Amino acid sequence: MRAAIGLPAVESPQIAECLEQLIARKESTRPGSTYRLQFNAQFRFEDARRLLPYLHQLGITHCYASPILRARAGSQHGYDITDHNTINPEIGTPKEFEALVKEMKSLGMGLILDIVPNHMGVGYGTNPWWQDVLENGPASPYAEYFDIDWRPLKPELSGKVLLPVLGAAYGDELEQGKLQLSFEGGSFFISYFDRRFPLDPRTYPAIFETLGRLTEFRIETQWGDGEAAELQSLIRNLRELPSASSADPDAKSRRQRTVSVLKQQLGDLAERSTALRELIAEAVRRVNGDPQNPASFDSLHQILESQAYRLAHWRVSAEEINYRRFFDVNDLIGLRMEHPPVFAATHKLLRRLLAEECISGIRLDHPDGLLNPVQYFSRLQMLHAASQCCGPEPNGLVAENGIEQEVLALCSGEEMTREAPLYLVVEKILESGERLPADWPVDGTVGYEFANLLNNVFINSRAQRYFTHFYHRFIGGHIEVGTLVYESKKKVMLSSLSSEVAVLTHILEDICSADRRARDFTRSLLRNAIRETIACFPVYRTYIDARGTVNDRDRGYIQEAIARAKRRNQNANLAVYDMLRSVLLLEGANNNGGGEHYRKRLLFAMKFQQLTGPVMAKGLEDTACYVYNRFVSVNEVGSSPSEFGISMEEFHQDNLERARDWPYSMLGTSTHDSKRSEDVRARLNVLSEMPKQWSAQVTRCRRANRSKKRMLADGRVVPDSNEEYLLYQTLLGTWPFAMGSAASRDEYTQRIKDYMTKAVHEAKVNLSWLSQDQEYIDSLNRFIERILRPGLLKRPNTFQDQFESLLEPVQYFGAINSLSQVLLKTTSPGVPDFYRGTEVWDFSLVDPDNRRPVDYGLLQGLLQELSHPGDDWQGVCSALVRDLFNGKAKLWTTIRALCFRRERPDLFRAGSEYIPLFADGAAREHVLAFARKRERQISISLAPRFAYTLMKGKLEAPMGADAWGEASIELPFGAPDRLRNEFTGEIVHAHDGRLLCREIFRCFPVALLGSLSNI
Repeated sequence: MRAAIGLPAVESPQIAECLEQLIARKESTRPGSTYRLQFNAQFRFEDARRLLPYLHQLGITHCYASPILRARAGSQHGYDITDHNTINPEIGTPKEFEALVKEMKSLGMGLILDIVPNHMGVGYGTNPWWQDVLENGPASPYAEYFDIDWRPLKPELSGKVLLPVLGAAYGDELEQGKLQLSFEGGSFFISYFDRRFPLDPRTYPAIFETLGRLTEFRIETQWGDGEAAELQSLIRNLRELPSASSADPDAKSRRQRTVSVLKQQLGDLAERSTALRELIAEAVRRVNGDPQNPASFDSLHQILESQAYRLAHWRVSAEEINYRRFFDVNDLIGLRMEHPPVFAATHKLLRRLLAEECISGIRLDHPDGLLNPVQYFSRLQMLHAASQCCGPEPNGLVAENGIEQEVLALCSGEEMTREAPLYLVVEKILESGERLPADWPVDGTVGYEFANLLNNVFINSRAQRYFTHFYHRFIGGHIEVGTLVYESKKKVMLSSLSSEVAVLTHILEDICSADRRARDFTRSLLRNAIRETIACFPVYRTYIDARGTVNDRDRGYIQEAIARAKRRNQNANLAVYDMLRSVLLLEGANNNGGGEHYRKRLLFAMKFQQLTGPVMAKGLEDTACYVYNRFVSVNEVGSSPSEFGISMEEFHQDNLERARDWPYSMLGTSTHDSKRSEDVRARLNVLSEMPKQWSAQVTRCRRANRSKKRMLADGRVVPDSNEEYLLYQTLLGTWPFAMGSAASRDEYTQRIKDYMTKAVHEAKVNLSWLSQDQEYIDSLNRFIERILRPGLLKRPNTFQDQFESLLEPVQYFGAINSLSQVLLKTTSPGVPDFYRGTEVWDFSLVDPDNRRPVDYGLLQGLLQELSHPGDDWQGVCSALVRDLFNGKAKLWTTIRALCFRRERPDLFRAGSEYIPLFADGAAREHVLAFARKRERQISISLAPRFAYTLMKGKLEAPMGADAWGEASIELPFGAPDRLRNEFTGEIVHAHDGRLLCREIFRCFPVALLGSLSNI
């Protein structure tokens, strides 16, 4: 295979040459565009394979797949992986995957794979590593794979893992018979609904002992020859197993060798012995108890108390859970990916897929959850190099992480780290002003920051003050975003993530106990200092690594957080913050306590930064973004509710920096994580151009709906003003272009009810996921049903009549904004990414709404209609504009822009120029334009901005002389006077080196001009 792609064979002296060739062909392996495919049982490999001709015709170069590894049964997203080395059978077989890849290659396409190194899915008995840990505790060979604290603060949990999975208190669930002992295939286990918990084989004898002595067993069936003696021997051997908590390596090894053998012997004996089967059935019946007799559950309780886990009510997780989770999701447990054997064990299949060139690159999910992200990025690059130069299986002298020593030695050099041959983009969320570290061996991010950049450039920042004042008047109060985020982060740390704070406090307390200047700091003082500093942290996390390196960037963030925390806590003992800063910056550790003291500080610093990200995500994204509803278009992942528009100069500056530093970073506008799709945001942005109309209409809507609200017994009105304001924006952003049938209206109403239910829970104001209130939700749903119910002749729906008068211009000019976004995304520096189905209008909300099935049959039909436009492209474009709401205009924009980009790959690769362009006069703020130039090739992208203002609200495409007048744009130096409009087919002529806007936008709302020759 390597010979077929022109790489040298595996011999060690040639590895260096192989790596050089990987670097040399790096540019040619980068994608031109990506299309997100969301695999699950309803959309499998075969479905994707049949879709490939459509995607190719669309202009896509690479499919970008959600995780394809075995996940929890029924997973809709694939991020709850249970086996890293098996393809998920729910989405297809290995043979079907091979067929998909083969078809991609035949079309000249590639595959970018989403992988999840931070965590695994557990809790349903389908993760073999986790089941082994539950069965064998610290003695399991996989005990070190998961991020478990086997010596937590609570002494009774020592050597155990807390499992907060029960729907009620443990004692209640036990005595109601919901925890059931079962036997199957030589193993005893506990069933709890669809969950399954194995028992420590060392505790099996206790199950048999519930029946008394073996010689006194009274059963009708007689024992066969030697069966009773064999059972007695088995019970004796099971009782003599080394303890699961044994620290002796030899004892652990003996237990690991013996457990499976004894279980197999027990299973074999039960299969052939009727007497044993009846004995086990009777023992199980007795152990499972009788709900009418609480004492009958004593045996089951004692057996459960002897396990390496403790079952608990789900609410206990907030304070006592002793394993790291993905945020606060109990069924997603953190992996110790920094541990080389874990990396080796979880990347076997990935290496094979890389070696066989089944995948062209990787999208890395949630890297901030890793203890040492940069180390992991480097290992991935090395794994890729090893797969290409040494094959799919490790061979020769291999390190702990499964990578050949020769490859490690060569890849660890500065050049390989900088070049990073594997296409790798990371789900890194950047705060305003934050930049991706330049030394990371990656190609960029997955594009959240670009989505917010592009969105904000279509928001009229001059309306910010008006929107703020009106919002505060509407809700009857004042909210300051910075304070809200700070308080939301603290709320998260006091509730769902309090156990993680407790772990950090324990480590810091241990550090302070060895420091005579810090040992008087109480646990409470330390815990508060940690909370306050994290609540004040300005970014998701820092990246101090295992070498103890603290760069200036991270030092600045830590010092900023400490300074903010001290300002907010003037009455506290501020010395504790100075101490905390010293620990986080690893100051003076080597001179105070020796190596062990330094290692503790380094562990604390790395664990601390592992927590700041989840707290930021839960506090900002999943709380504040649902509370501060001034203008929800900006309430997105990687954005902030405080934002309200940017200038064109800022947009161009970011594009220039990306072209220089990260030319292959992904450019997203909608993703599976978006809180609102690109088209919803594009609509809402029109409101920034009509603030007075919006405020007047919303005020009338509230008046019309006042009688439809309900007051609860505690005095709360449902919905409250803030929720009502969110609801009106949500309706405006998602209202379908056509909703004629009762079924479609009912479906839409249910979507809005589901969304608002999630939104009010996330806001954590009137209720939360931890504090349910069904009466509140029922009242909210009734309000939504009543305001969306169609009016009758004698009882018209006043709200809808008023609402629809605002809807028409917002829908129309929102569509113009969407077309502009498509063009700008496709031609900006980076790799444009299209979320499934967004090539036409998509008005989805946060998951699970944005995971609804896509009607690809409809999309393929629309594409076929546009595939043969004939010679009259101008006529086609005019027709598309006349019927703007059917989605064809967006599809046409997508096709033409993507195909143009694919036909001219050099024009959009690293090294091509990005040249900002500006219109003159009053039209300056209404055209967002730039050129891409490489040698004699050139393209010019021109998109209308603030079209509602330009057109003074008239529902006409912004292309006529009345709108543009004599406005023009100067061509960049060296551009030809004649250019082809890729949407209309027209030849556009420059006038004295300038392009007239009225000619550019004459037939279609956006324009992509290309040079007539590609020479």
